[in-house]
Amino acid sequence: MADLTTDFVGIKSPNPFWLASAPPTDKAYNVRRAFDAGWGGAVWKTLASEGEEIVNVNGPRYGAIYGADRRLLGLNNIELITDRPLSVNLEEMAAVKADYPDRALIASIMVPCEEEAWKAILPRVAETGCDGIELNFGCPHGMSERGMGAAVGQVPEYIEMVTRWCKQYYDRPVIVKLTPNITDIRKPAMAAKNGGADAVSLINTINSITSVDLDNMAPQPTIDGKGSHGGYCGPAVKPIALSMVSEIARHAETADLPISGIGGITTWRDAAEFLALGAGNVQVCTAAMTYGFRVVQEMTAGLSAWMDEKGYTSVAQITGRAVPNVTDWQYLNLNYVTKARIDQDLCISCGRCFAACEDTSHQAISMSADRTFDVIDAECVACNLCVDVCPVEDCITMERLAPGSVDPRTGREVQADYANWTTHPQNPSAVAAE
Repeated sequence: MADLTTDFVGIKSPNPFWLASAPPTDKAYNVRRAFDAGWGGAVWKTLASEGEEIVNVNGPRYGAIYGADRRLLGLNNIELITDRPLSVNLEEMAAVKADYPDRALIASIMVPCEEEAWKAILPRVAETGCDGIELNFGCPHGMSERGMGAAVGQVPEYIEMVTRWCKQYYDRPVIVKLTPNITDIRKPAMAAKNGGADAVSLINTINSITSVDLDNMAPQPTIDGKGSHGGYCGPAVKPIALSMVSEIARHAETADLPISGIGGITTWRDAAEFLALGAGNVQVCTAAMTYGFRVVQEMTAGLSAWMDEKGYTSVAQITGRAVPNVTDWQYLNLNYVTKARIDQDLCISCGRCFAACEDTSHQAISMSADRTFDVIDAECVACNLCVDVCPVEDCITMERLAPGSVDPRTGREVQADYANWTTHPQNPSAVAAE
């Protein structure tokens, strides 16, 4: 059996699945139920300074994006950090940690960008016995308008400064949560590292408006006729999150910085992809809000079964394994040639591939009078669009042309290996070198 236990910057947990700081971790009742269901850890919903007035809206807090089958693809939330008193949260955190000593418990914190504010709250958090803190530099709505959250996360100098304060006044791991609402995610990651951060977590939610009520002409969710931008999360943000995680993992100056991966993780496969791109563990929110806490049991069972199948015995063996294969476009091998192939036994003659290719791509699929569809190799550029629009799994696949054969589209011989590409005249790097 695969061992799912993780040691993330010295924080041990029975599996790599933590609940992210969000409504599911707002109180002891929720976190206890989550731990009983099998979650390996939880990041408590973000704490505010003593006396900081946090008042949430009492109308709708979420907007949604659905797939064709009404499956939830994304949530836009306008909820603020915890509106419960700091003393109550700290008391509950201490009790939960005492009762679940084997689970990771992290305190998320967001206070004004002033040294005294951090100096005041950190000793009180430490008294709870929690395993570490997460600095919320990512929230894009509400609190950012008060100069906190993403307003700090978008300024690397502030990230480094606050991180240094936390390392000075707190003796356990400090995780910096990064905002995706920035051009280059590597810069805040480097700032966190320079400030002494033990790890980073990403991504936080993406600034968004998910929809507009066209009857009332107001963004949704609508509060008394008005709407506001919020934070977007859920399966739809996963591609963005994977890219940002990989950028930090493969950047020379941050490659050794531990990463807690966040963003649209719904299945064990999602988690495995984050791990492969450099994450040491993962945090989940929307999936728990959609399916309940017991969804973690499917995640742990699936990850364990896959690890057994592949021969991995620990989560650490997965972390970063795909990073060496993430490269810049200019280094992709243009000598690698594939063509689409249609399995006529699986084809249902729907014509989607033909319509997509004929109207919007390269006119590389023919349709006969009896609605038989075939690929025209001389026109196929291997764009993969036909595969993506086909409703039947594995009906259309991409087949690599054998080295030495001639590409009927270009008339060029297919090269045998990647090495030939390093000096190929179409390689921008090779041209620049000359």
